[in-house]
Amino acid sequence: MCASCGCGEEDHTIYTMPGESHHHANKHDYHHHHPHNQEHEIQLETDILSKNNMTAERNRGYFEALDIKVLNLVSSPGSGKTSLLEKTINELNNELKIYVIEGDQQTLNDANRIEKAGAPVIQINTGNGCHLDAEMINHAIKELKPERNSILFIENVGNLVCPALFDLGESIRVVIISVTEGDDKPTKYPTMFESSQLCIINKTDLLPYVDFDIKKAKEYALRVNPELRFLSLSVKTGKGMNDWYNYLKKCRIIF
Repeated sequence: MCASCGCGEEDHTIYTMPGESHHHANKHDYHHHHPHNQEHEIQLETDILSKNNMTAERNRGYFEALDIKVLNLVSSPGSGKTSLLEKTINELNNELKIYVIEGDQQTLNDANRIEKAGAPVIQINTGNGCHLDAEMINHAIKELKPERNSILFIENVGNLVCPALFDLGESIRVVIISVTEGDDKPTKYPTMFESSQLCIINKTDLLPYVDFDIKKAKEYALRVNPELRFLSLSVKTGKGMNDWYNYLKKCRIIF
């Protein structure tokens, strides 16, 4: 939350479709002041989450009414979220209607990659903000206008802390880690793993070259979330990707 995560006071959230010029949305009220009294800070954080959760429920109602399945992809930077989306769009665009909301602090780099892969996309630049929130998603979907019976991917800002606290109205939260990170990530960032339904372990092609134990990573994650499901894959080589595609196709039916 902004009272504790360091989101900047001078930031402006920017929503951009590839090929369009930037336009600015007003910042949320909580970005304008950071109280110094601890009692007030706690109250501020409570108010932020309460407002966010109400907007998330509105988003969820909109998605459910149009039968849009929404996956919120969360991870630390460099786990391979954008590469996973690119390959998924290339493989499934003829079978599923796919839309993407990209979240980054700056640049249109990822949105341009997604557009090139063939999916409608809108970029949210958060400036100094370290997470997406439900109101940002609410603004973005009004511009993106995903069709009925589609899948919407939200690629959150690379961060395993603050995004865990903000419900966006998604159907499923997917946490992605790569084998180039420590296998103890679930114990370091338990809230993210506790709040997710699926954990993707990416870059398995690098397992012979890194000190990462998949069995330990799963064990640690299950300690904080016994219901968490796992997929191990390599976006680069394609190994395990069919399991991910099958999961997405089932999402269209189950969720």
